[in-house]
Amino acid sequence: MSVLSPAVETLRQMIEKSRNIVFFGGAGMSTESGIPDFRSVHGLYNRTDGKSYEEMLSIRYFLNRPDEFWDFYKRVMLYPDAKPNAGHYALARLEKQGKLKAVITQNIDGLHQDAGSQKVCELHGSVRRNLCIACGKVYPLAEILSKPGTPHCDCGGTIRPDIVFYGEPLDHDVMNTAIRAVTKCDLLIVGGTSLTVYPAAGLLGYREAARLILINHDETPFDQRADLIVRDNIAEALNAAIPQ
Repeated sequence: MSVLSPAVETLRQMIEKSRNIVFFGGAGMSTESGIPDFRSVHGLYNRTDGKSYEEMLSIRYFLNRPDEFWDFYKRVMLYPDAKPNAGHYALARLEKQGKLKAVITQNIDGLHQDAGSQKVCELHGSVRRNLCIACGKVYPLAEILSKPGTPHCDCGGTIRPDIVFYGEPLDHDVMNTAIRAVTKCDLLIVGGTSLTVYPAAGLLGYREAARLILINHDETPFDQRADLIVRDNIAEALNAAIPQ
């Protein structure tokens, strides 16, 4: 473990004094679990060749070229062997202590739930769920991976992952749940996200009296509004700041 900055001790103190905490996280939360950060300067978005990730993860591309989509999706987007890291477990710990009221995530990997978190708002859906676009039958990820090529339902319909494609709106109920949580919290911890993807980043606009903590290696558009900025490794910072 690396030497952590004094900001982590301040983070610990702020968590200790708070009673209604919300964590809002992005791809950087899962990089310690071996899942790439797609949007950072080192991320996969900057290593594309040919079509953009936005195009290949769009609803139009899925509907028009399902075979190409599923080939790309299975090769690039799925990490079925990934495990939660220390940061995921620290947040689950904080929830069990009664302080963390919600985890709001842009990630689709399901690692927060694997670590034990119960109150998770998945803004962009989850790779763990897949459904037939004809009849709505739900399929787990393991069954999808066992099907070669484009997976099809027993009814013959094409199966899609239960994620939010580019060109689709966020789930209304999930977004409203996230907004309510942010509105009520007294401490909003934002970690591992560039805060450039909307409408997800717009959640910060619903913060009322809550203090804002940003845990991110890189600068974000919200740095000047933060009460505390932590540049340390997010998993190590959360693990150190949240009591066992």
